[in-house]
Amino acid sequence: MPARLVVVNDKMQKNYRYECVAPMGRGFAADFLPQLTPKEMLELGVFGGKYMTDCRDEFPADWFVRAKLSPEGRNPKLNYFGVDASQPLSEWRRKGWIHPDDPRGWFQWYCRYFVGRRMEDDARQITRWKQIARHVAQVKKNCEPGDIFCRPRQRQALLHWAYDSRKI
Repeated sequence: MPARLVVVNDKMQKNYRYECVAPMGRGFAADFLPQLTPKEMLELGVFGGKYMTDCRDEFPADWFVRAKLSPEGRNPKLNYFGVDASQPLSEWRRKGWIHPDDPRGWFQWYCRYFVGRRMEDDARQITRWKQIARHVAQVKKNCEPGDIFCRPRQRQALLHWAYDSRKI
């Protein structure tokens, strides 16, 4: 597959360029098995609808057909579980979780990985994704199977990391 160049010009990045070297939705690291695609996450409702409002040109248009977005500002009611399960971006920066190439954080990295970008930060981000699985264990331990109203904040956080917490 020939590499495809993507040029990003949005509120957070100007003239940022990357190449897509893997087929969209394929060629993932063997230990990275997200349960949801970025499109599915946006349709379910994540990040209070604010995350992707100014960078739609970068990603496939069909990701946004049913996406729950809030250009005016974060609205937790748009989240699948209707609760706020996010820390502010400033906190992510303070903790050193933001890579300069992905100033919006993990979900931006995942979207770009999904469309085929590969980079040196992939292993770190995949490790972070795997660490979130501890929340799956907590939901299983503390909730009856199928009770999606048990631990909604934790379930919403799992959705933010491409774990389908509706199926726990």
